Amino acid sequence: MHNNLKQISISSIGAMALAVSGASLAYELELGDTTASIYGYAKLDVIYDFDNELGDTVDRSAPRLDGEEGSNGHFSMHARESRIGFGTSTPVAGSNLETTIEGDFYGDGSAFRLRHAYGEWNSLLAGQTWTNFAGFVSSTPLISFTGPTGRPAVERQTQIRYTSGDFSVSLENPADQGGQVSAPGAKSQLPDVTLRYTETEGAFRYSVSGVARHLEFDTAGLETPASQDSALGWGLGVEAALQVSDALTLRGALTHGDGIGGYNQGNPQIAPAFATDDGELETIEATGGTLGASLAVGPGAFNVAYSRITADLDENPAFATGDKAYEAAWINYLWSPEQSERITYGIEANWNKRETVNNREGDASRVQAMVMYSF
Repeated sequence: MHNNLKQISISSIGAMALAVSGASLAYELELGDTTASIYGYAKLDVIYDFDNELGDTVDRSAPRLDGEEGSNGHFSMHARESRIGFGTSTPVAGSNLETTIEGDFYGDGSAFRLRHAYGEWNSLLAGQTWTNFAGFVSSTPLISFTGPTGRPAVERQTQIRYTSGDFSVSLENPADQGGQVSAPGAKSQLPDVTLRYTETEGAFRYSVSGVARHLEFDTAGLETPASQDSALGWGLGVEAALQVSDALTLRGALTHGDGIGGYNQGNPQIAPAFATDDGELETIEATGGTLGASLAVGPGAFNVAYSRITADLDENPAFATGDKAYEAAWINYLWSPEQSERITYGIEANWNKRETVNNREGDASRVQAMVMYSF
């Protein structure tokens, strides 16, 4: 039972993404000094939306607002989360050179989509992988690929990162997952800087992270007279997990920032700032959090999670009808047949709510089931 719980808890994103478990399930091949591996899974998602359709992955902005008309009850199935990854490990000058390339089928029209493409040698990582702002300590295993809001963003972007023990620092692409300012002439002049310290030993695990961003717009050549302004964006994230017993684990995260943009997972407004009518750059605050728990029962585990995130958008008329808050809750049961760690089944109920700047609300619910075969 506890082996199954451990395997399930490896999930690094809300989508029950056991790609990282491929490290333990991977097929390996020796090619000279290089060890090559292949890993991944085939996954079927079966979805029923009780209200309006929320998409293959939950679109947080999709729930109909109260009073709006539309059809209820939508069934769908897809296998787009299925993924494959390749890795190598080669001794080079007294250290192992590690490389990873991984993708899934969430690209346009179910096309193959690049998730990870990076190498690491002598504590230096370069390429595309999880932002260093995320510590994954607060991740509760879910079937829903979208996952909880309000935690340090579980997103992938290009970067160069140095790691020393539990501490890591990274320079990351500023125009990627973090978002650009909402203004004509938005530009990136400096990389985002992220810092993280993560403690993963013992019953209590935690991660503390920070991000600093240079935000700017310049309308030279676009408007007459031209306007230009810049601002500092920042964000802080704290994640924690407590193993109460062999069967019970509690998790939580808080994330806050001003100009944090997409580094706060599920931010209703990914733009970190906007240009005012006076030509000044105004940063956008966002605060969020999530709670979760896993309880080993029978051949698997029950998992519950709740999250909420809000963005301060009241000062910008352009956001007058936009979303300012997202709230969601999940409960599921994930299990594997006895002595079959490569096979995982699951059933999950999910509730989603959104709130607009002009104080309208809407919610929607779905039931989702999965069958996953890992290799």
